Amino acid sequence: MSQPRTLLQRGLHHPSFVVGAVLTLALAACALLSFVWTPWSPYEMNIEAKLLPPSAQFWMGTDAFGRDVLSQIMVGARSSIAVGVIAVGIGLVFGVALGLIAAALRGWVEEVIMRMSDFTFAFPAILSAIMMTAVFGPSMVNAIIAIGIFNIPTFARITRASANAISSREYVMAARACGKNRFSITLQHVLPNIMGVLIVQATIQFALAILAEAALSYLGLGTQPPQPSWGRMLSDAQTLMFQAPLLAVFPGVAIALSVLGLNLLGDGLRDLMDPRLSRQR
Repeated sequence: MSQPRTLLQRGLHHPSFVVGAVLTLALAACALLSFVWTPWSPYEMNIEAKLLPPSAQFWMGTDAFGRDVLSQIMVGARSSIAVGVIAVGIGLVFGVALGLIAAALRGWVEEVIMRMSDFTFAFPAILSAIMMTAVFGPSMVNAIIAIGIFNIPTFARITRASANAISSREYVMAARACGKNRFSITLQHVLPNIMGVLIVQATIQFALAILAEAALSYLGLGTQPPQPSWGRMLSDAQTLMFQAPLLAVFPGVAIALSVLGLNLLGDGLRDLMDPRLSRQR
């Protein structure tokens, strides 16, 4: 019971971790709150109230269709989190499995998995989404699949490298001497000791997934109307920069703060989970 408290105490004195945690929790709270309350309906149009500036009635103003911007920001956070969680989950499940298999079996199996990862890197998330859109049409599901596929080689490479580093440790060598097979050693000794690295990488990939989803929605390939999306809000605002410049500011700030918070959280977790840095602190 003392170890979690010690980790929390160190975290409370780590500026990056604290700021990142606050921003990330604010993003999650905004998305959760939108399930039960928004100032106005994010889908209801009111042409008479279009392009209104921020006021007591509409805290962030309204868009070209008279929809409340704050309500769209709140509901758009749900789309960003959903894409991030599922896409990173796809990368974790398949990437970690492939990385562990490559590290455990070595030889030609490792070579095939790594070359497949190199091939996948040739098709970044946006390019993959464009190809999928040409075949299946634009949708949030296709965006999630494209971003998730791009995450797989990232986690596979990190898992393989971390597992290979752990494999030379004394406790792993002792497990081999006791007659344990490769997969038993991998699951019981290697995987638990690389979880910290994977958690940190997951936060970074989460931030990248939010950026990728915003970019795809901006291009019209991600979340489709009427579901609000920060990227599509930016796309809609670009033709109204002189009439209502704040329409681009609010979703842009939401994206920037979300990505900043996740990156700072990942940076703080990396420092807290590094034993050498922990001893220094």
